[in-house]
Amino acid sequence: MSKNQLHDVVGQISRQMEETDAARERGLTMHRRAIRESSLAIRAIHRLEPEQAQECIQRARQALDQVRAELRAHPEVYYAGFLQDAEKEFAEASLTFELVTGSRFPCPEELQVGNAPYLNGLAEAVGELRRHILDRMRQGEIETAERLLGLMDEIFYVLTTVDFPDAITRGLRRSTDVARGCLEKTRGDLTAHYGHLHLEREIRQLRAQLAQG
Repeated sequence: MSKNQLHDVVGQISRQMEETDAARERGLTMHRRAIRESSLAIRAIHRLEPEQAQECIQRARQALDQVRAELRAHPEVYYAGFLQDAEKEFAEASLTFELVTGSRFPCPEELQVGNAPYLNGLAEAVGELRRHILDRMRQGEIETAERLLGLMDEIFYVLTTVDFPDAITRGLRRSTDVARGCLEKTRGDLTAHYGHLHLEREIRQLRAQLAQG
């Protein structure tokens, strides 16, 4: 190989890497936008602003589409991990919305996310359900809290059946352990709340009896 050939080969590689790096930077910008919109969607869900949540979810989906378009020709960064992180956040927001509103349950293909990001997003949605349950308990919406606790329990049970190495599930076992903690705390909180309601009812009955006597 002559010196000119060597320079030509390395020069061509450098140009290709420049294109990959530029695509990576554009992808990272859209990645951050997708995560931000997913976070805003979850905030809107807890504020009982479903239309705002849907708008944020739609913007997150559009940002993810742009990430994929930018990186599709550059597999070395497409599978680097940050796209999958954004997919997980998007899946968490989308699934939390559907679970809270009682709507249909989307699959990974419908959300256009990978299996591992979907499952991890589902596990993290358990934590958002806990937050929503506590809010509903404070508002006296016990039936809604019970329904969501049932969903938390079912999600945790299903996730425990997925037993593959972390290299495939991207840390799902750890996410499932966190979900277990959320479930146990929430069940305890709801049980304590029932006990408090029962005590209040007994006190009212006792006061009524004393007033009559």
